Amino acid sequence: MATLAQSAGPFALGTLSTQDGNPFPALVVRDRVLDLSQALAWAPADVRSVLERWEEALPVLHTLAGEDTLAWRPLDGLRVHAPVEPRQIFQSGANYRQHVIDLEVAHRSPDDPRTVEEARAEIAAVMDRRAAEDLPYVFIGLPSTIAGPYDDVVLPAWAEQPDWELELAAVIARPAYRVPVEEALEYVAGYTIANDLTDRATVFRRDMKAIGTDWLRSKNAPGFTPLGPWIVPAGSIADPGDLRVTLKLNGDIMQDESTKDMLFGVARLVSYISRTSRLLPGDLVLTGSPAGNGIHWGRLLRDGDVMEGSITGLGVQRTRCVAEEAGT
Repeated sequence: MATLAQSAGPFALGTLSTQDGNPFPALVVRDRVLDLSQALAWAPADVRSVLERWEEALPVLHTLAGEDTLAWRPLDGLRVHAPVEPRQIFQSGANYRQHVIDLEVAHRSPDDPRTVEEARAEIAAVMDRRAAEDLPYVFIGLPSTIAGPYDDVVLPAWAEQPDWELELAAVIARPAYRVPVEEALEYVAGYTIANDLTDRATVFRRDMKAIGTDWLRSKNAPGFTPLGPWIVPAGSIADPGDLRVTLKLNGDIMQDESTKDMLFGVARLVSYISRTSRLLPGDLVLTGSPAGNGIHWGRLLRDGDVMEGSITGLGVQRTRCVAEEAGT
C-alpha cells in the first residue's frame, strides 16, 4: 500500500479514487487523505487546477496539513492514479553521463573500428562540449502515455526491445517563457517519479538513418509513462541535483545512480525549454535516465516482470508488465 511515509516533507499531492469512483485531487499526509475539491474554496476539479493557483494554494495546503478536525479519510483502500494530467511533456535525452556512454557502446556498429575505450572517450568529449555550449537534448512526449504508479504496463506486440528508464520529473507551477536559469526553479511546484519506457528497436529509423530518432514509435505507446505516486512540493526536496534514482526488476537492482550524474540539472532544463516553448502549470519536465537500462544488461522487459522505481523523498511506484496479444 502507498503511504506518504515513503516521501519527504509534511504532505504531498495525489490523485485518488475509490475503486469505482471518480478521481479527486488529494492532500496526502502520512496514511490519510483530504479531498481538495471539497477542502479548498475554489473547489479544484483536479491537481492541475491546484497547480494553476500554486502560489495561493501552497500556504493553504500547509495549514490544512496540520488540521486534525477536517474530513480526513484513510489512504488504505483508495486507488492511486497518476498525480497529474499534463498538457505537455518535455523529455530530456542523453542527460546522464554514464548512461550515454553505455548506450554508445551498446549501439556500436559491428564494423565500428573503435575500441570500447575509444568509443567511451569520444562520447565523453561530446558530452563535455554539449554541457559547455548549454545544449540539452529535449523532445516531446504525449500525455496519453501517462499511467498510474501501480497500473499494469502493456507491452505492445510490435515492441521488440521494451526497456525501462526511471527518471526524476519536475512539475511546473506557473507559465514559464524565456526564464533565466537563476529563476527557473521558482517555476517548479514539485517533483515526482516517471518511468519513461522505450522500445529500443524502434528508436532509430531503419528505412532512412538520416531521419534520426523516432520518438513517436519508440516511446509513446499508451501507458508507457507510469507516473507518481505523489507530487512532493519543491520545498520538501533540499536538492534535486542530489537524489538517488533506483529501479528494481523482479527485486534485482538495475539502476542505482545519483542525479549528480546529470549533465543538465532541473534549472538548466526548464530554462532551456522555456527559450522555445511556453511551459504551463502541470507540465512535466523529465530529466533523463541514469545508467542501468535493459539494453545495457542485455535483459529487456517481458510478460510478468515487476518494476519497482524509487527516488529519494518521492516514494515508490510498482508496475507489472503484461504482454499484448499479437494482432490486438
